[in-house]
Amino acid sequence: MRGERQRKKKKRRSTPTETGKNRFLPEGKMTPQEMRVLYDYNAWANHRSLDAASALTAEQFVQPMGSSFGSVRDTLAHLYGAEWIWLERFQGRSPSSLPDTTQFKDLASLRERWNELETRLLGFVRGLTQTDLERVFEYKTLKFGVYSNPLWESLQHVVNHGTYHRGQVTTLLRQLGAQPIATDLMHFYRERATAAGA
Repeated sequence: MRGERQRKKKKRRSTPTETGKNRFLPEGKMTPQEMRVLYDYNAWANHRSLDAASALTAEQFVQPMGSSFGSVRDTLAHLYGAEWIWLERFQGRSPSSLPDTTQFKDLASLRERWNELETRLLGFVRGLTQTDLERVFEYKTLKFGVYSNPLWESLQHVVNHGTYHRGQVTTLLRQLGAQPIATDLMHFYRERATAAGA
């Protein structure tokens, strides 16, 4: 019994070279279609956050609020910057810094730049194959050195990161007296189902 447990432990810790398989890939890995839906959701949620922020005055948009990134502008710009830097990494480049948030003087300038990025990001995701998703790629982070992992893990991270910070935007909007717009994944699914049945 003990020997069997040790053999099982060894199997879990084995490397791709030892097994001939990629140790990073669980049986439930995502398909290209699932990833496309996830990124359609991400774009939909970003638009809704920007729409909700459009109710703010110019002063409220940049008002320091003591959050992770200070203001609504800075939090949204961080989201934009994270999507930008990850797309760069996906394409083999590792920038040494995020875009300067102060370049966005108003919501319109951020929205315009983000729309351009969204087109490129969605185009990238829609062109991915299963082999692409499973490919282990290497990139340099801003603070923590060089990492490598399967592409699908980083793609999931980008959307999860966006969900986290859109939640912060929701809180900031409420503190400023503005009405947030729901960005839950289930709202996205319901909206798609309604549109498909129309």
